[in-house]
Amino acid sequence: MLFFFFVCFLNPAIFGAAMAPTPERKKDYLSMDLSRLLTSAGINIGICALFLSLYSVFRKQPGNVYVYFGRRLSQEDGKLQNINALERFVPSASWIVKAWQITEDELLSFAGIDAVVFLRVLVFSIRIFSIATVVCIFGVLPVNYFGEVKKHMAIRPEALFVFTIANVKDESQWLWVHCVALYIITLSACILLYFEYKSISGMRLAHISNSPPNPSHFSVLVRSVPRSSNESLDDAIKNFFTNYHGLSYLSHQTVHRAGKVHKFMSTAEKVYKKFVRLKVTQFDHKCRANKYRCGLCGGTSNSFQLYHDDFEPDANKGGQDRSERNAEKKECSAAFVFFKTRYAAVVASQVLQSSNPMLWVTDPAPEPHDVYWPNLWIPYRQLWIRRITILVASTFLMILLVPPITLLQGLTQLEELKEKLPFVNIIIKRNILVRLVSGYLPSVLLQLLIYTVPPIMMLFSAVEGPISRSGRKKSACCKVLYFTIWTVFFVNVISGTVLNKLDVISTPKDIPSLLAKAVPEQSTFFMTHVLTSGWASLSSEIMQTFALVYNFVRKNILRLQEDPESVPSFPYHTEVPRVLVFGLLGFTCSILAPLILPFLLVYFFLGYVVYRNQIMNVYCSKYESGGQMWPIVHNTAIFSLILTQIIALGVFGMKRYPGASGFTIPLVIATILFNEYCRQRFYPMFNNISAQDLIEMDRDDEQSGRMEEIHQLLLTAYCQSAPAATSPDVGDDDGSIISKVSITDRSHEISITAHPTWDSRA
Repeated sequence: MLFFFFVCFLNPAIFGAAMAPTPERKKDYLSMDLSRLLTSAGINIGICALFLSLYSVFRKQPGNVYVYFGRRLSQEDGKLQNINALERFVPSASWIVKAWQITEDELLSFAGIDAVVFLRVLVFSIRIFSIATVVCIFGVLPVNYFGEVKKHMAIRPEALFVFTIANVKDESQWLWVHCVALYIITLSACILLYFEYKSISGMRLAHISNSPPNPSHFSVLVRSVPRSSNESLDDAIKNFFTNYHGLSYLSHQTVHRAGKVHKFMSTAEKVYKKFVRLKVTQFDHKCRANKYRCGLCGGTSNSFQLYHDDFEPDANKGGQDRSERNAEKKECSAAFVFFKTRYAAVVASQVLQSSNPMLWVTDPAPEPHDVYWPNLWIPYRQLWIRRITILVASTFLMILLVPPITLLQGLTQLEELKEKLPFVNIIIKRNILVRLVSGYLPSVLLQLLIYTVPPIMMLFSAVEGPISRSGRKKSACCKVLYFTIWTVFFVNVISGTVLNKLDVISTPKDIPSLLAKAVPEQSTFFMTHVLTSGWASLSSEIMQTFALVYNFVRKNILRLQEDPESVPSFPYHTEVPRVLVFGLLGFTCSILAPLILPFLLVYFFLGYVVYRNQIMNVYCSKYESGGQMWPIVHNTAIFSLILTQIIALGVFGMKRYPGASGFTIPLVIATILFNEYCRQRFYPMFNNISAQDLIEMDRDDEQSGRMEEIHQLLLTAYCQSAPAATSPDVGDDDGSIISKVSITDRSHEISITAHPTWDSRA
């Protein structure tokens, strides 16, 4: 694919002289572009200011404590203190200071390495785009502005076209400035990526070595166990591993596929527990009906009474109930096998167990809270069919959404639409409507369209058959990333050009050159997208709009109490792709349309503060993947750099300046070699743990006498009958167990203090 782009961009017959727009299109740019951008910027800045002000007030209200402090209420033993009424309704920004002051070690202690790695992505983005902003705003932007000898207009009606590389004359010597800026940005990005990769790799190793013993390090998931009529599944597993791993084999636990009766009983048990909690918090224990008004009809609860029964949860009956339910379970050809040492478990997980690779398939076991139980029963032979099916479905979804996105892109080209569709000119007459429809509405509609994608991709990833929740989320993150890059960048660029040149589809060889000449033309849309999908989405994220509405409905209409277990986990599958796509837009537009860089820099700074606040207060880490998101970040950054360099090759070719093209080719090769070095040097550390580290950890446990205790814990670490295994179909991380907190009446309190960074007075 890279070679195809490379050859096409170096072909002068493809490029032509189509870089500069026609005089008619220049007139359209002069009259519309800046006004559209200012309209979108004004709307989004107003939304951000409003939401941030409302957040600083809402977070201090007693009724919203579970919305804005869910993690702290579930994980920290905090006290709630009174706040005077006046202070509760005065907006303040001290929460920003609190979010900024918390250290990385503190975040690592309660949020885990995944949250720290995500924040490192924002730190990397801030650093590289700070360098790019300085270089391009003070170096490239003046060259673009004065690239063509003409008398410039006042800044207010000036075209955004004159701030892009399209305004530079053909064969201009000033194109060397763009080439040097590209070198500086690429070298800076590679250096920062190298040190971040090295630092995160060390952090991952320290996390594994210094953390308490992890049951997953001693466990192996075995699937596709061959059936035999002569012996049971348990006996087959025991005999196999005793025979071939006798010195290191400890025990095993068979995975069962829960039947309909078991699912029904588990669901009924969960409903009963919630009913008991509701009875304790809302009804009197003396069988007297409490009078409270229904949120829908206004009636009281006198119309019914609760009577106590002798049926209460009894821990002593748990073993009997579980044994009875186990009889209804159906054994699967899968099991968790436990070994005496970490090294033995790793060797067993990576060695081919049988001459038939489809039998006795072993994989490293996920953490107990990370196991995605519904997928363990899937036959191993089905996995490749599922993956191919999901690949086809994902591709079909990406193609299916191309026409709607093309129509949305048509709203940014109202001048062309008015020429081809006269009724559009009748509908939209006023200038303010034109600015609103063409400058703000397309990005909003595209953002609403993208919001529907993560749940679909999460469902696709679950169908693929991952054995862990983190693996499911990582797979969904990749799918959302590919989809977002395709829709936001490629489809918008190509569709925007198709609207201007309808015969482009008849010459597929021209498609690569479209990126070089269309990215500057679509710079206004990209800036608007950063404002809408970036600034506005951050303000919506910190407001927790959906959670706030749900909390209001639950408390004031449904009259339900807060559930301390329903604490959300961080949505990496939506936020990581969003940050990476903005990074791609920043790299590709850096030397072509550098005006986008200040908007991106503001987004990354605001996102750094907002996400630190959310991780500190709202989201709960239910499992740990060990920073598996960073290789995705690294590969996307390298892809963005190479794409930027290839587009630069096309631009230099269209500008008929082969000298700059010749100096860009070594940069592409060097970037590819750098990526290969990082893949060989650091990537294996994210897939495996070295034998040296594992053996040292085993020796430390044996010398300290902890190994026997670890072996005892292994036997009960993976509990399939827990509620986590019985609710796989509801949202994300639905069944994870979180530490409980007691429910009390907090209607008169709001300020929470238990940690040096605790202070919701902000």
